[in-house]
Amino acid sequence: MIFSRKRISVFGGRDVSNEIYHKAYMLGGLLSKEGYLVYCGGGEGVMEAIAKGVYKNKGICIGILKGESLSEMNKYITIPVSTNMGISRNALLAYNCDVAVAISGKYGTLSEISYAFQLEKPVVGLNSWNLTGLTNVNEPSQVIDFIKENT
Repeated sequence: MIFSRKRISVFGGRDVSNEIYHKAYMLGGLLSKEGYLVYCGGGEGVMEAIAKGVYKNKGICIGILKGESLSEMNKYITIPVSTNMGISRNALLAYNCDVAVAISGKYGTLSEISYAFQLEKPVVGLNSWNLTGLTNVNEPSQVIDFIKENT
């Protein structure tokens, strides 16, 4: 697999519906097939689904973990980064991307979106928050289109 130099950070919550999990999984596969280096929080829910899609398609997913233990990491993370920063690690996800993707999510996802906006990074939402400046789409393929248009 040849990887592009484009980094994509995926934001999203731990508690997700089966539909959102499936969309995140499909998106992970598409990101991997495009050769993007994928970052996420490394835990459950959206993070696991993205990492699983990337893993199944032989890509690389870096998990920026809240704590110092790898026990919080899902089994599909390729490269774990322990931070012991708690939710402050959300800023690291925004710093380490060329484009950010917000999938569903609650307040942690909202904080990650805010960091990305402050850093003037393009952000696309997949069934996410309704915010000025956030392009929301309904399908994983539309996320890929947005990334290509903004990198």
